[in-house]
Amino acid sequence: MLSAGRTPMKKQIKNTEAIFPMPVLLVATFNEDGTPNVMNAAWGTMVSRDMVALNLTETHKTVQNIKARKGFVVHIADAAHVVEADYFGVVSGNSEPDKFKKSGLTFVRSELVDAPVINELPIAIECEFVEYQSGATGLGVIGRVAAVSVEEACMKDGRVDIDALCAIAFDPYTHGYYKVGGRVGDAFKDGLQIK
Repeated sequence: MLSAGRTPMKKQIKNTEAIFPMPVLLVATFNEDGTPNVMNAAWGTMVSRDMVALNLTETHKTVQNIKARKGFVVHIADAAHVVEADYFGVVSGNSEPDKFKKSGLTFVRSELVDAPVINELPIAIECEFVEYQSGATGLGVIGRVAAVSVEEACMKDGRVDIDALCAIAFDPYTHGYYKVGGRVGDAFKDGLQIK
């Protein structure tokens, strides 16, 4: 046990994307010819209840598609589709126009935005393009959430069942994928024990 004032020894490591877990988000868009394109993006988050931010450079085919079509769908990747999720991260839509078809996944057109909803993935967040923020401190793609849909098998008592979802997270330290699951506490409640 450490005495007051002493800190545990930590070793500095090479600077990396140090926040873990990072989400594995699959961002779906339509190309100019109407074919679907998907990319794997770990740098994405909510910036408010109905706004998402994806830290993507303008060189990505996905960003070009988002700007042209004004819509995109963010999917949360699951353990059952880790191979496809990784494929979407290692193959660029700029060099492989049939990227989605090769994955074996299927889609339907969103009724709300000009983008595909991937049938096999458990959560789809349909977004309207708001703006692209560039520069050193820009967030990249900003979108407004138009709708969120969840597979019924991943619902329990009207809420998303995280264990059933089997979402995966990216490990930036060793470049691994990990399944997210196993509830360990209750937010906005457990901390009250200290109050």
